[in-house]
Amino acid sequence: MSHRTRTTAIAAAAALLLAAASVATVSHAASKPVITMSGSTSVYPLAVKLATAYNKAYPKRASFKILQGSSDIGVNDVAKGRVTIGNVSRDPIRGSDPGGLTFNKIARDGICVITHSSNAIAQFSQAQIQAIFAGRTRAWSDIPGAKVSGPIDLVTRTAASGTGDAFQNIFMGPSLRVAANAAAKQSNGLVRQTVASNRNAIGFVSLDFISGVNVVGYRGVACNLRNAKSGQYGGVRNFWMVTRGAAKGPAGTFLRWVKSNPVAKRQVATNWIPLR
Repeated sequence: MSHRTRTTAIAAAAALLLAAASVATVSHAASKPVITMSGSTSVYPLAVKLATAYNKAYPKRASFKILQGSSDIGVNDVAKGRVTIGNVSRDPIRGSDPGGLTFNKIARDGICVITHSSNAIAQFSQAQIQAIFAGRTRAWSDIPGAKVSGPIDLVTRTAASGTGDAFQNIFMGPSLRVAANAAAKQSNGLVRQTVASNRNAIGFVSLDFISGVNVVGYRGVACNLRNAKSGQYGGVRNFWMVTRGAAKGPAGTFLRWVKSNPVAKRQVATNWIPLR
């Protein structure tokens, strides 16, 4: 994606975020420093869990205000000093991300291809996923094991999405792109909602957003937490908390806890992959 396209996508996503922001406030109090976060809808549930556990362990250290929008919003916000931490679900992009940022890896996460619950396809090869999402295979009748007929309705993420970027890198590769006619959604939740309500739809989401839909295996391995943790499942990406420069002050203390404390690792292990 070009820098101009990504910048336009950030602006559009930011406008939607302002119109309908989802905000978690954890023990907000005027007497404590406030750690603000924005960014990835994939990282958001984990960030809330970690902030809640941290506040329970150290109630006097900090309070948290956590917004969600997209990974690129998180990067842009922290670079401009709007938030303390940007939550990001894709790897750093050289030449596109602003300078002076520190990407702090906090966990790993699986990306699952999903279909409607009535279209219980068990497995896809990488070649099948590429053919479907690139728009080369357009009808369910051309898919072995499909339980529905008719056109394939592609659901993807907006250009500012970290999950979309990771899907591109892991599943599509450098030479293919998701078809331009795919319906682009702002969040994991909206992708899941769209696929859950449309028998002909197919999309992809973070592992934490697979309830109510059929989860398709990849390269002969089921997309579930056990397989993602063991390394058997190949559709895995990194989660980052990004700071402007090296993390310091209350945010630095929090991030050190996130990366090293056993309580934090247990929070990660509930639905994600702890770092080794």
